Amino acid sequence: MARLEGKVAYITGAASGIGKEIAVEFAREGARIIIADLNKQAADAAAADIEKAGSKAIGVAVDVVDEAQVDASVQAGIKAFGNIDILISNAGIQIVHPIEEFSYAEWKKLLAIHLDGAFLTTRACVRRMIASKKGGSIIYMGSVHSKEASVLKAPYVTAKHGLIGLAKTVAKEGARHNIRANVICPGFVRTPLVEKQIPEQAKTLGISEDDVVKKVMLKETVDGEFTTTADVAQVALLFASFPSNALTGQSLVVSHGWFMQ
Repeated sequence: MARLEGKVAYITGAASGIGKEIAVEFAREGARIIIADLNKQAADAAAADIEKAGSKAIGVAVDVVDEAQVDASVQAGIKAFGNIDILISNAGIQIVHPIEEFSYAEWKKLLAIHLDGAFLTTRACVRRMIASKKGGSIIYMGSVHSKEASVLKAPYVTAKHGLIGLAKTVAKEGARHNIRANVICPGFVRTPLVEKQIPEQAKTLGISEDDVVKKVMLKETVDGEFTTTADVAQVALLFASFPSNALTGQSLVVSHGWFMQ
């Protein structure tokens, strides 16, 4: 039997990149998918791709920092598929500056998307998981920056550290409802978000783009390789399909050895 047969997954930022890879992998394993993305057209296109592959999916438009939109999109998923069993809180952005050049507006925007978005989607999905009495799995997309710091990323590092605290709290509160909460901490994955950072960091640091990749992004890995979206999707599948509360409140680094714990 497929590992997620009969489950429903609500995945934010799922129209592309890591989120879409997880959606595709979960669909292969039998889950029905709610593609929640700021771009409704892209969400619908991703859902159509999953349906062509033989699973059920819908696209919903959501700005994860808008309380009403989050609640409405979760309700749309419940209406379509009857329940929410898995939340992947994946939506995120990146802005890079030295801390003295960060505007307060940029700081607040980045923290809002990563932390407020995680809170709002968690609250909406947990309410359904409790009401259904079926439990569930909450998975946050952290980063190696949930464990370590890098220059130019003060709000991002702060937000990603914060997700670990949120997951630990949800794990403790959710245990009596059979709700697990965990964090995936990837290294650099060559998504559009990371591609955008390469010239930005090159300009700020005064080095070449090749040096950004080799001497900044991949310097601490064991093999000089990027983490892949497929690598991350496999860890998400592990967390989502784990059969008990034995694996909860944890963070797993997927980074080719950058940060070992």
